[in-house]
Amino acid sequence: MDQEKNSAELFEANRAHLRAVAYRMLGSLAEADDAVQEAWLRLSNTGLEGVENPTGWLTTVVARICLDMLRQRKARREEPLDIQPDRRPVRTVVDPEQEALLAEAIGLALMVVLTRLDPAERIAFVLHDMFALPFEDIAPIVERSTDAARQLASRARRRVQGGDIPTAELPKQRAVVDAFLAASRANDLAALIAVLDPDVVFRGDATAVRMGGPQELRGAEAVARAFAGRAQAARTALLDGVLGLVVAPRGKLALVLRLTITGGRIAGVEAVADRASLENLELTVLA
Repeated sequence: MDQEKNSAELFEANRAHLRAVAYRMLGSLAEADDAVQEAWLRLSNTGLEGVENPTGWLTTVVARICLDMLRQRKARREEPLDIQPDRRPVRTVVDPEQEALLAEAIGLALMVVLTRLDPAERIAFVLHDMFALPFEDIAPIVERSTDAARQLASRARRRVQGGDIPTAELPKQRAVVDAFLAASRANDLAALIAVLDPDVVFRGDATAVRMGGPQELRGAEAVARAFAGRAQAARTALLDGVLGLVVAPRGKLALVLRLTITGGRIAGVEAVADRASLENLELTVLA
């Protein structure tokens, strides 16, 4: 009993660290919690007898779990959504402010680049550059030699540092998307028109049209009327590294909205519901 109590206390002492590690690897607070929960289950089954560095051991376990999740995600070519409470294990309630701080810590621009890294690159980069884990410890996690792990992190670092992501524009674009969502949900036609370019064009693919959406709309008023009072199930996301929206009622991905933002307004909206197109998206729902 004492050993179980000690393990529980040690795990709780490391929970925030493990959650931060998992979030930076997965880019999803819900999935990060899943990974941490799985690490706790493994700790419960094995205990810490003979483990000299419990924090290091737990970090390694979480990293391996995250690597498996990233590989499964890549195989599916779709991102598990943060809005699937019925499919997640029960978790400790977290202070919303803590979640906001954790989401801000990684930075939106960096998140964009991380979503484009291969799973092993992402793990190596996060563990070494963000959490100072030596490559000797990273190598077994990514199933590579120490030199190969070092090369993975180096390649990821070049992509992060040399990426052509317009860092200064992302927060501005996020504000536009958030304003669009707020106006849509509030059924505020004037606010919707204000965030849309006067010549905005909406287009829907064949599947979206079959779902009841329009094929094409032109002009701010027409597009605003189509979205007024809607978007309740929409969430801001990165679609192939570009800000957009996902619509996933009851946690099931139905369609995405690709947004073109110019001059601080939405100039284009493309509704994509074709299943093959959705499966080929690199998709990350943002907190």
